[in-house]
Amino acid sequence: MPASGGAQASVSRLRRFWDSSVGKKVVMAVTGIIGIGFVLGHMAGNLQMFKGPGSAQAMHEYAVLLRKTGGLLWIIRGVLVGAVALHVTAAMQLWARNKMARPVPYGAQKAQVSTLASRTMRAGGIILLAFIVFHIADMTLGVGVPGFVHLDPYNNLRNGFSRWWAVAFYVIAMACLGLHLFHGAWASLRTLGARRPSAAPLHRNLAIVIAVVAALGFAAVPIGAALGLFTDDTPVMEETQTVQGTTPTTTATTSVATSAVGGTN
Repeated sequence: MPASGGAQASVSRLRRFWDSSVGKKVVMAVTGIIGIGFVLGHMAGNLQMFKGPGSAQAMHEYAVLLRKTGGLLWIIRGVLVGAVALHVTAAMQLWARNKMARPVPYGAQKAQVSTLASRTMRAGGIILLAFIVFHIADMTLGVGVPGFVHLDPYNNLRNGFSRWWAVAFYVIAMACLGLHLFHGAWASLRTLGARRPSAAPLHRNLAIVIAVVAALGFAAVPIGAALGLFTDDTPVMEETQTVQGTTPTTTATTSVATSAVGGTN
């Protein structure tokens, strides 16, 4: 059974890779880069809120475009869910392994080249996980959003951010996202060998750009809504709300699935 033996050897190598600390860090780096790509793409879509006249229509067409990707949407969703699961699992296992290696903490510990971002990765990650759950329930399922309408992300965001506490939570979560991306982007490049050791390890220009752009880009929408920058506008919805011959009932179901990836409903 040569084929069977080769398959078992491959599984064994994969298992050894996953069990090693280096392997888990590589998994975190790769899944982190996937997450960064999604975050920047999602942010770019949300910034259409600031187009001025026609923003509602642009956001609606963005939501419809995501739905029209069909099977590709399911592939993207599967990759994202898998990346998040692997990222969180590897992070938790590495943290537990570090705790076991030193069950008694240092009597006194002084940071040398660590940053606020690196020291808050675990707490920030927990907040971001809570935010993901809330965001899906809030902007995908419309739980608690006044006047929620599928395929009308402009008004869903505008109405959703009429709640002060939702604005506050989003801004806090985006601050955590910025810190997470600052350390995560740099650590991912170091882990994958794309960045060499430096005499100035705290100089992380690319990581700073990614973190600031993402955090401010996402936070701009709830802050803009709170400041009343988004006027009441209604997009021209597709007749009978169908795409590619689907029925109205099917469309409503599909739009929920779509917004879980893009947060566009």
